[in-house]
Amino acid sequence: MEGSREQVTSNDALRIDDLPVRDELRGKSPYGAPQLDVPVQLNTNENPYPLPEPLVARIAERVAEAARGLNRYPDRDAVELRTELAAYLTRTGKHRVGVENVWAANGSNEVLQQLLQTFGGPGRTAIGFEPSYSMHALIARGTGTGWISGPRNEDFTIDVAAAAQAIAENTPDVVFITSPNNPTGTAVEADTVLALYEAAQAAKPSMVVVDEAYVEFSHRDSLLPLLEGRPNLVVSRTMSKAFGAAGLRLGYLAAHPAVVDAVQLVRLPYHLSAVTQATALAALEHTDTLLGYVEQLKVERDRLVTELRALGCEVTESDANFVQFGRFADTHGAWQRILDRGVLVRDNGVPGWLRVTAGTPEENDAFLDAVRELMKEQKR
Repeated sequence: MEGSREQVTSNDALRIDDLPVRDELRGKSPYGAPQLDVPVQLNTNENPYPLPEPLVARIAERVAEAARGLNRYPDRDAVELRTELAAYLTRTGKHRVGVENVWAANGSNEVLQQLLQTFGGPGRTAIGFEPSYSMHALIARGTGTGWISGPRNEDFTIDVAAAAQAIAENTPDVVFITSPNNPTGTAVEADTVLALYEAAQAAKPSMVVVDEAYVEFSHRDSLLPLLEGRPNLVVSRTMSKAFGAAGLRLGYLAAHPAVVDAVQLVRLPYHLSAVTQATALAALEHTDTLLGYVEQLKVERDRLVTELRALGCEVTESDANFVQFGRFADTHGAWQRILDRGVLVRDNGVPGWLRVTAGTPEENDAFLDAVRELMKEQKR
C-alpha cells in the first residue's frame, strides 16, 4: 500500500514533457481562447444570434429520423450533404460546383488536417503568411509537416513579391492563403492568389489552400471561381460562422474531384455522424434566413470599424465578422481593462493589437463603452 501511495504521488507530478511525445510537441500549448463567465463574450468569432425556432424544430425532426437508424453506420460519403453544400456554393459563389467537387468533415479544422495528412507529412513542408490562423501551423505540427512562416506587409496584406520568393526558396508542398484573414480581417485579391498559385506550381507542383472560413462576411466575392482549370487549388469553408453553427462542427472544401478522392485516403471510417449530417442538412434548408443574420452582422462590423476609429483607435480593414484594433503599448493590459468592464475580447499575440467579434448591437455598444473608457484612461 505504501508503494501504491508513492506511485500516485509520482503520477500526479507527471507532465506532458515527461512522456515520450514527439520532439516538435514538447513545450507547446493546446489551441484555445479564454472561456470566462462575463456578460459580453466577443472573443471567439461566434455568430451571436441563436438559431431561429423553425430551424431548431427542423433539426429536431431530421435528428429524430436519423436516430431511428443509429444502429447502422452513417453514409460514409455524406452524398446528400455534399450535394446540398455544392448547391449552396453554386448559388452563392458564382461558380458551378458539383457533389464530386465537395468534401465535408468535422469542422474546417478536420478538413485542413486531412489535406495535410494527404499532401503534407514527414519530410514535407507547408507555408502560411503570418499573422494568420494559428491552427494552420498547429495542424502542420500535428501531422509531422514542417512549418514555414511567410512574410506580410506592415498593413497585414500579403507582399506578393516576397511571398512568391519565399515559395520559390522553400518549395513547400502546401501553401495556405487565408481570406478573409484571421486575426487581421484582411481579404486577399484574386490576383494575389493567382500569383502565388503560379509560384507554387513553378517551384514544384504544390497544393494551394484558400481558407475562406469568413467569406460570407466579406465585401468581396468568393475566390471559388479560381478553381476553374487549377487542379491543385482548394477552397475550404465552415458552417460555424455564417450559419451560426459553431456547435455543429461541420466544415467542407471545394476542389477538383481528384483532390476529393485523395483526402478520402486518410479519412477515418464513417467520420461524419448521422446526427451531424442531419443537422447540417436542416441548416442548409434555412440558408436565406441565416444569411440575413450575416447581413446584420456586416452592418455591425462596419459600425465597429467607424466608431473605433472615431475613438482614436487604429483599425485594420475588415472583411470578416471581427475587427482588429489597436495600437496599444501594453496589449495585455488593454485587454484586461476591457475585461474589467465585463467585455471579453481576444489577445491573439499580435503586438499592439486586439480583436473583437461583431456581436449584437447591445453587445457592441457595451464593447464600445469599454473602449471609450480605456481611451480616456490612456490620455490621462
